[in-house]
Amino acid sequence: MTRIAILTRTITTANAVSNDVVGMSGVLTNRGHEVRVYADEWTHPELRVRHAMRINDFLQDTEDVLIYHYSIGWGLALDLLNELNCRTVVKYHNITPAQFFDGIDEYHVEMCLEGRQQMKIIARSGCDLYLADSAFNMQELIAEGTSPDRCFVVPPFHHIDRLLSINPAIDILDKYTDGKVNILMVGRVSPNKGHIALLEAFATYYYHYNSNSRLILVGIEREVFKAYSQLIREMASLLGVEGAVIFAGEVPDEELKAFYLVSNAFMFASEHEGFCVPLVEAMALKLPIIAYASTAIPGTVGEAGLVWETRDPYLLAQSLDLIARDESVGVAMGLKAQRRYEEMYTNEKIEAEFLRALDALL
Repeated sequence: MTRIAILTRTITTANAVSNDVVGMSGVLTNRGHEVRVYADEWTHPELRVRHAMRINDFLQDTEDVLIYHYSIGWGLALDLLNELNCRTVVKYHNITPAQFFDGIDEYHVEMCLEGRQQMKIIARSGCDLYLADSAFNMQELIAEGTSPDRCFVVPPFHHIDRLLSINPAIDILDKYTDGKVNILMVGRVSPNKGHIALLEAFATYYYHYNSNSRLILVGIEREVFKAYSQLIREMASLLGVEGAVIFAGEVPDEELKAFYLVSNAFMFASEHEGFCVPLVEAMALKLPIIAYASTAIPGTVGEAGLVWETRDPYLLAQSLDLIARDESVGVAMGLKAQRRYEEMYTNEKIEAEFLRALDALL
């Protein structure tokens, strides 16, 4: 049995990094290891978390293991990686480039800049192992000096099993099964997520192909990004589609599942992703995917969706029209997406990849 500390800056519910921490903790605990989770801030109701400042009390032997989930600037984590006399693993979730937050939130600008600066140090620090959510993330580590021999791609653990097992919210099913074409986007309202480009593509579809349609945006809107949220609404009004855009906000899993089930397609125009769990949720629920080929998106989707290199709203609109007009196309795309999920992204598949990567340490 090995003592293993899992470290991350923040742990919350409905967060991809936090879900990966929970999944890792469960897998390692089930294999008989003594696992503790540490963070600076946390609000998770089911997971026992200790403050990061107490990690030294637990990791006291050279055979102990620290797994650091790296997704933002954090000086304490950098100090711990340097000071602790144990084996070290970094799980890199990517860091959003700071320029996306210019004029929106200066705190995020500073944290992302700090995170990118720390990456140069972490990548070259000689950790025993580097894990990355995607090949895109792994290439960033290697570009900064990490040895490819120490790098492995391990997608993040997730809560899709729960999403598949629960009953969808009946009121959402009833309300949105009304003959309109439903186009879904799931993701927090953040400046890197490409909502403006998404609105442009939807407006093109709405006015040139089918006005009997709506765009459903599911995702938390945070106060720090209030200016960006307002910009999205202003753009919807400017494009003349404000009445056809639904801002659903953060929703419980039962409603989230219902939104996936009532939708004709998942459309994604994000400009920066390190992996993107909602794409995998869409795959699991057999929803056709249309997206722009930014950052990690092509690697996550593979051939299980229509992913366009050119950021042209007409390409997305035409793709939507093809899926909406021909049910057989949508069904075929959904089944192909589901196959990719089952072949690559179930928690069982991820567990196997995770344990294979850790094999040399444990």
